[in-house]
Amino acid sequence: MLQKTSHYMRQANLIGGEWVQADSGATIDVINPATTLKIGVVPKSGKAETRRAIEAAETAFHVWKKTSALERSKLLRKLHDAIMDNQDALAELLTMEQGKSLAEAKGEVGSSAAYVLWFAEEARRTYGDVVPSPWADRRILVTKEPVGVIAAITPWNFPSSMLSRKIAPALAAGCTAVVKPASQTPYSGLAWGALCEEAGFPKGAVNILTGSAGEIGDEMCSNPLVKKLTFTGSTEIGKMLMAKCASTVKKVSMELGGNAPFIVFDDADLDRAVEGAITAKYRNSGQTCVCTNRFFAQAGIYDRFVERLAAASNKLKVGPGLEEGTQQGPLIDDKAVEKVEEFVKDAESKGGKVVTGGKRHALGGSFFEPTVISDATPDMMFMKEEIFGPVAPVFRFDTEEEAVKLANDTEFGLASYFYTSNLGRAVRVMEGLKYGMVGVNEGLITTPEAPFGGVKESGLGREGGHQGIEDYLDTKYVCMGGLGL
Repeated sequence: MLQKTSHYMRQANLIGGEWVQADSGATIDVINPATTLKIGVVPKSGKAETRRAIEAAETAFHVWKKTSALERSKLLRKLHDAIMDNQDALAELLTMEQGKSLAEAKGEVGSSAAYVLWFAEEARRTYGDVVPSPWADRRILVTKEPVGVIAAITPWNFPSSMLSRKIAPALAAGCTAVVKPASQTPYSGLAWGALCEEAGFPKGAVNILTGSAGEIGDEMCSNPLVKKLTFTGSTEIGKMLMAKCASTVKKVSMELGGNAPFIVFDDADLDRAVEGAITAKYRNSGQTCVCTNRFFAQAGIYDRFVERLAAASNKLKVGPGLEEGTQQGPLIDDKAVEKVEEFVKDAESKGGKVVTGGKRHALGGSFFEPTVISDATPDMMFMKEEIFGPVAPVFRFDTEEEAVKLANDTEFGLASYFYTSNLGRAVRVMEGLKYGMVGVNEGLITTPEAPFGGVKESGLGREGGHQGIEDYLDTKYVCMGGLGL
């Protein structure tokens, strides 16, 4: 292990600027999914610790909100530099706890830093308005103010970058934060505490808790000091959190489940489509909310696309993330493997053909072969449920209208992709897809400059873009009279 990695592997929680254990002394084991060996432990905190963290954030908020946008921007730039200076160490830690390849982990850490830098710049652009007044003797001002203490809950699949999209805009806006990273991948989350300390953020500005999801989440939702909850995870949990936040009428932003379609038309550049398909399907072993869940290939190129996709899938190097050249790591745990096996079994029972892969990898553990299934049909589980694994079902379609209808036949609406060389079709399909994000001839579209988020049951709010800071701000209207005009 790199020496620097151990510096960031904090086996304690950060509350009010102090690194502490759970009141009960209870801990949670953290397992490396590639080796199934224990890496270390983290505190199993609950309601009491969460309440103290919220109170610490509230105290810090009254100081932090008075800092200038320029001062906040400078500190965020320092945080960006701290992340990039330690990119290798942070990536190694991420790979150890999450399983993705070291190359992907380095990319994620770089992406985290990029979001911090973006919001360092956006901190200085939370503009208000001077509105033309209907009254000659009054003036109308509209200003933006930080909402207050924000709570954030993030998943295990992108344990660093998911936090960057929440911590960075919160701090940029003048808010303070209480965050709960996933128990399966807590170290990348706790590392943010050490990084924020290095950058010089005040004590209590960022508080990080690990432990009981139920207890921590309930306190975050019910505590009136928390003014906004931001969550990335499943639609099922998102709905529960939204209901719990209703009692205190908090702002919520939700980045929830996806069911991404990837449409390949007859006129597509097939080489480009296959390259994009590999990225959109197998990144992070298929464990992303924007991963392709359903491939739709037009009849004229269907067989060629399946053949090329299978050949490219077959070439992917599966192995432990820290091993040189690994392109696909293990799934997060055995439960995830069983779910993927269920999808494959369901498809085969309904006429689907496994073209390549289809079973656990020879490496054992939670490694699974990159899998392509042809002759997929709408009655298979893939059509409605998120796979979250390295399985690519390919459906056949005839017309453009049919493709768009099939793609939209889901309660989700996060990411979508399609390939065509016809400009008119590009516009029609882009406008026809009911999704928050659309990639046209591109399989990887996430960037800090653009708003990330979904429609329908894929969520509310946006992360990234100039829109990403809005959910951390309140709009205040001021009517100034008595001006003697």
